Amino acid sequence: MQSVGFIGLGHMGANMAVRYLDAGYTVYGHSRTKASAQPLIDRGLQWRDTPRELAQSAEIILSSLPNDEIVASVADGPDGVIAGLSAGKLWADLSTISPAASRALAARVSAEGHGGLLLDTPVSGSIPQVKTGTLTIMVGGDQGAFETLKPVLAVLGNPVHVGKNGHGLALKLAVNISLGLQALAFSEGLLLAERAGVDPQLAAKTMAASSIGSPMLKARVPLFIDPSETWFDVSLQHKDIRLALDLGREQQISMPAAQLADEVLSRASEQGYEHRDIAALHEFLSKSPRD
Repeated sequence: MQSVGFIGLGHMGANMAVRYLDAGYTVYGHSRTKASAQPLIDRGLQWRDTPRELAQSAEIILSSLPNDEIVASVADGPDGVIAGLSAGKLWADLSTISPAASRALAARVSAEGHGGLLLDTPVSGSIPQVKTGTLTIMVGGDQGAFETLKPVLAVLGNPVHVGKNGHGLALKLAVNISLGLQALAFSEGLLLAERAGVDPQLAAKTMAASSIGSPMLKARVPLFIDPSETWFDVSLQHKDIRLALDLGREQQISMPAAQLADEVLSRASEQGYEHRDIAALHEFLSKSPRD
């Protein structure tokens, strides 16, 4: 069984690391602070002080990070991942970043990583899907490396090879356009039913059980009613929508739905919802003046 190393032990990364610990893998970890990883260390995770040390220790490196800049910061420099790579090492980046940045990083890894390879492996799903191992994992990069990674990624869900470097991220951004718009449309419909006098809990359950009920909406029914827990926040959704719009401009396609989501998410962020789950769009709309 190959050893794995996790860089980024936030909500998603920490729950992913638990999946590997429970499956019997040797798991190394690095995050911004060691204190935040202490519960995982108590469960058997082996801490490494730098991304380089983690890359030297693990056969498979997995990273789950918020944006392009943070991925670059753990990759670069004398203590970065690239400096710790060697022949046969595979770096699977689970982060949702721009396809162009990921392709550029993959080229650098190939040139400077002493035989290591980077694949973009963004995931669709949230905390419940991590815990049940039912994420959809879209993989871009070398086919042979994918075959090596596939049984490791299968601990988290269903890995699908979708093409060359950057293709996994392009597909993830395509998915997240719908994710944001579904959350927005469901919030708007729920508010409409609620203001017309329908019990909101009954309305949310019935709507989710109807033909519009995607797995994401069904899982989030409790959060639309009481968004006190955060699985995927407004700021991350907004970041992904803007990455999708950037890609759309590169491809010269019209994206009116993504533009609408961008506008609403901007307003929600301005009103203090940036670190609330996307289900909190229902609450945001309920407090917004009528256009």
